[in-house]
Amino acid sequence: MSAGCPFITCAIKKKEIEFCWDCEESKTCKKWAKHRQAGKRADSFKCYQKLEEDIAFIRKKGIHDFIKLQSAREALLKQMLKEFNEGRSKSYYCIAATIMDVEELKAALEKAGRNSTGMEIKEKSAELHSILEEIASRKKYYLKLRK
Repeated sequence: MSAGCPFITCAIKKKEIEFCWDCEESKTCKKWAKHRQAGKRADSFKCYQKLEEDIAFIRKKGIHDFIKLQSAREALLKQMLKEFNEGRSKSYYCIAATIMDVEELKAALEKAGRNSTGMEIKEKSAELHSILEEIASRKKYYLKLRK
């Protein structure tokens, strides 16, 4: 039997709320603060890098707008996989789609598409990687798993 998520247990089962961002104690909860701080240093999941930003977005615009944003990310990821995956980039593109802003991803895909016309898939992939790495370096995104 697995332990399960302590945050879901607390939020859903004990407090009957959707998640910690709806909790009155979220700003003072030591467990929640420790979890968010750990997510800034290391990842067990890539989405932890964006946890604070995602929570702020949900609080400001609501869960429905957040779901729309995630759907846009999914569509861009599917495009990356369809047009630029040489068989070794699935995880990398997934991380990029999770971490980077949607507009940055769109611009990167458009630029890679223009720059890679007539190229073989390995070259196309390298072109998109190069563009994503340049953006990541400039914006200080981490596109690899931090341990």
